[in-house]
Parts: sequence; structure tokens; C-alpha cells
Amino acid sequence: MPSESNPLAQTIDPATVPVRRLYTGAYMPAVGLGTFGSDQVSPAEVAEAVKGAAAAGYRHFDCASVYGNEPEVGAALQEVQRSGVRREELWITSKLWNDKHGEDDVIASCQKSLADLRLDFLDLYLIHWPFPNFHPPGCDVTSRSAGARPYIHENYMKTWRKMEELVDRGLVRHIGTSNMTIPKLRLLLRDARIKPAANEMELHPHFQQPELFHFAVAHDIQPIGFCPIGSPGRPERDRTPEDTSPTEDPVIVEIARRHGMHPAQICIQWAVQRGQVPIPFSIHHYRANLACVTHDPLTDDEMQAIAGIDRNCRLIKGQVFLWKPGQSWEDLWDLNGEITPA
Repeated sequence: MPSESNPLAQTIDPATVPVRRLYTGAYMPAVGLGTFGSDQVSPAEVAEAVKGAAAAGYRHFDCASVYGNEPEVGAALQEVQRSGVRREELWITSKLWNDKHGEDDVIASCQKSLADLRLDFLDLYLIHWPFPNFHPPGCDVTSRSAGARPYIHENYMKTWRKMEELVDRGLVRHIGTSNMTIPKLRLLLRDARIKPAANEMELHPHFQQPELFHFAVAHDIQPIGFCPIGSPGRPERDRTPEDTSPTEDPVIVEIARRHGMHPAQICIQWAVQRGQVPIPFSIHHYRANLACVTHDPLTDDEMQAIAGIDRNCRLIKGQVFLWKPGQSWEDLWDLNGEITPA
């Protein structure tokens, strides 16, 4: 990555960072700082990254209750605002965890995140996974919840109605989904009173999800991409021998060489130019990750070359959310175009 003396590592004017216009007319900064530190980064380190990233020019922060660091991130956001950044300049996302899908849990869980983050409202609140399947932190990949269930649309809509109530109450400004599929989104779009403003999903050059990406765009759902550089810090349980790394792809490496950038920056630049919102996490290179989208864009030929290296390589497979013995992780993702039944 560029050193701190490199122009790519200096403070970025937030006004130069691209934005995405949601169907409501609101504008979301097109690069966010993820706050999932896995088991490798402490809550205190994540909080320091939030403060450093805000000083570097970030205004978008992607949080979740299950990350276990929202109180520390909230304290950091308080410092950011005391430094002169107005709340209206920030975009803060959080997520509803799987064991809080119950109708009596949704609002209370959001209120807990608001209290931990020291906020009066969230810009975006997502249902983290479409399954109400809990697994304990640090569990093995073979772990299965005794109460695990498949996606049941009637139950999901009960959760969604409470998400809509959060908007009605002014606790959140937008609601959305995460880790969804086209069949599930079709049902939600059919039945929702307030449709999702965004869907957060794994997106990187080796897993471009073109069908889901274009479906979301066609329905005014903003794609947000986690693992935008391939998630090198993901938990060990999520790694499998067939996984590949986009930052090591020869096409990405060669484009990075031509631009004098790190391959990770090319992945982020590609994501923004494609139209998605990447949310990279780094405690060291957040300035460079943001600066790369403000100048020296990729050419049409380079964008086309990256489009050609999609390997359909899903890194976060979600095995712990399966609901019965003998299932493959593919059952979570409706690969045949139909929702897998119980």
C-alpha cells in the first residue's frame, strides 16, 4: 500500500468521494468503512480506525450488533462529531442479527444499537441474514442451531413489518436487506410497504454476482459489497481450499502496476465504477482505500478485463446457517432459482 507520504495516503475532501442516490433521493457515500474485525482486531482498534478514517475523509461507516464493537464505535463517532463533523454528513448503517427476528425483538435490538452507537437515528438498518438461525461466536463451521429454520417468507415479512415501523418512528431513515437472493427479493418487493433501499452482499472481482447485481439495480435497490478485496482477514472457519484471491489475479496485478496502485485499490476502484458501494475494512490503509476512487479512473478496457475474471468464487458461504444435517451451503443461495424448502 502507499506510504503515508504518498498523495494517495493524505486526507481526502469528502466532497470528492462519489455518492449513490437512493430511490428516496438520499445520497450515500460510495465507499464505506467496514467495522467487522473478525477475531483478529479488537473493538478498541476498530474504534481507532473509525476516528482515523473520519479524519481521512470517510463519512460512511458500516456497523452491526453482532460485530461486538458498537459501544466502542459509538464513542469514536462521538469524538468525530465533536471534531466538527455534523451528524448530517455521516452515513451510519447497522444490522439486525439473526436471533432478533422475532416481532418483539426488532425494535428493541435497533434501540440497543442506537444507544451503543450514541445516535438518534440510523441512516440504514439491514436484516443481516434472511435466516433466524443463531450460532455462538467462535463456533465451528459444522455448528448447527437446534432451532434453525429455512427462509419462511411469512415469518420474514413479520420481521420486515417491524423494520417498516422503525422508519415510521423515525429511528431509521432507510431499511434494507443483506445476503438475499433474487427469489427472496422478488417476494419481499411484492409484499413490502416500504421497499428495501439497499442489499448488502459479497461482491469482488472473483465474485461479481451479475444476475443479482443487475436485479437490484433494476429495482432501485443499491448494491453494497462486503469483502470487496476478497476478505483476507475472514475467520479461518470460512476458508476452503478452492477459494481464490482477487488481489493476486494477474489481471488485477497488471492494472495496479499500470496505475501505480495496490491491487486492493483496483478492486475498490472497480467496485465504485461498476456502481456498487464497497465497504473495505482496514486499520492501516483506509486513506489509500478512499483516495483511489477520487482520481485516475479505470479505463473501459480495464473495466471489461476485470469483468472477464469472475470466478463465481463465494468466500462467505454461510454454512453455520444451515438448518438440517447433510445440507450443502449451496442450499442457502437458491442457485436453481427457487427457495430451498425445509
